[in-house]
Amino acid sequence: MKSTHRAAAFGLAGALALSLTACSSGSSANDGGDAGSTDGTGDGSGEVAQTTLRVVSLLPGSEQAAIDAFNAQVAEFEAANPGIDVVPEEYEWKATTFAAQLAGGTLPDVFEIPFTDAQTLIANGQLSDLDAQFRTLPYADRFNPAIVAVGTGADGHVYAVPAKNVYGVGLHYNRALFESAGLDPDDPPTTWDEVAEYAKKIADANPGVAGYMQMSQNNTGGWQLTVQTYSRGGRVQALSDDGATATSTINNPATVEALEWLQAMRWEDNSLGSNFLLDWGTINEAFAAGQVAMFTSGSDVYTSMIQSNGLDPAVYGLAALPLGDSPDVGVLSGGTLAAVPAGVDDAVKDAAIAWIDFFYTAKLVDEARAVADAETLVKDNQPVGTPVLPMFGRDQWEQNQEWIKDYVNVPLDQMQSYIDSMFDLPLVNEPARRTQDVYALLDPIVQAVLTDQNADIDQLLTDADTQAQALLDQE
Repeated sequence: MKSTHRAAAFGLAGALALSLTACSSGSSANDGGDAGSTDGTGDGSGEVAQTTLRVVSLLPGSEQAAIDAFNAQVAEFEAANPGIDVVPEEYEWKATTFAAQLAGGTLPDVFEIPFTDAQTLIANGQLSDLDAQFRTLPYADRFNPAIVAVGTGADGHVYAVPAKNVYGVGLHYNRALFESAGLDPDDPPTTWDEVAEYAKKIADANPGVAGYMQMSQNNTGGWQLTVQTYSRGGRVQALSDDGATATSTINNPATVEALEWLQAMRWEDNSLGSNFLLDWGTINEAFAAGQVAMFTSGSDVYTSMIQSNGLDPAVYGLAALPLGDSPDVGVLSGGTLAAVPAGVDDAVKDAAIAWIDFFYTAKLVDEARAVADAETLVKDNQPVGTPVLPMFGRDQWEQNQEWIKDYVNVPLDQMQSYIDSMFDLPLVNEPARRTQDVYALLDPIVQAVLTDQNADIDQLLTDADTQAQALLDQE
């Protein structure tokens, strides 16, 4: 991957922040042998050529109502596209299993990846070139260019399409647990010191409950430690001005401060509960079950917790991420791209872009599609209106919200702290190089701080810096 495109991807946060402000986020067999299937003659015999398209659906274990809503969307798509047979497959992206799934050809034809993975997968030749298909979208040139750049290769071609959930990390909290500790759920904490203070009060009032908890495994520990670092003005990686080289900066004052903050809550306040091995899926589950009162994650996870974890909307709150006093503070941003594995034929790629248009993106720019999507979801009591950042600019986002206002069924008044700040967030993208490898190095550091009272933070960070730099030097 050429350095210019690395720099473009890393520049997403700044460009996205500027955009948000100025505008007021068959199988995958590598040999192609069974990558989608086409049958029927399509030669005038009266039969329509059929393409089977395997697509990512919902998380494993999702509620039946969510499955019904998804299946209704599939039926609507197939009715409008009689030549495409959609086969939904449950899917959850995990850093520890994704590479093997892709290499083994077990992913669907349309699957989802985080922003951080796109450039490596493109450079490795593991994604199909979707540029020709992408350009057929009538709104292709309306995407935020910085977001499109994340899924664009060094050849200028689009390999992964912006799909959904362009987010800034927020603070998720349980309103009922706030009330149980005498805290006002309409006045969430705005500093990390207040988070610690609230966490202790909640834990003291609710034995066995974590007043606050942080993810720590499957690379999510590193992800959220990076969130903490950014929020205090630090960075875990630095690029040279030309984007050609990267330097690991894991051992920096902001990361040290974040770990010492966790260490104090764990060993002095005893406010972090007893389960110190949570990841994205399990912390959502624990939060929905009332076992965790506060945690940080992307602004969009409310939808998943409703669909998969039985969250009671009445207890949910979303607040802006607390930020320190440094002028370099930032809110980690990210998002989801839709991609197709390398080796599929044009029929599958054509079907894939039709599905991506229908399921992910058209509803953001087309009123009829927005309303139809919202109606289908509301029919099965699925969330409509969860706060995410716009992929087409603030004006388009506001227009979309106007189209679906009669269908919004999420408790926006309980998310107001985040909504009020979302267009002014100092967004910063995730580390540009070896992102998941860096996160994997940070996981055991978070775990050590949570499980070893005598963990040597400076030594742990120094060792991780050395290992991270060795990886970066291999590029």
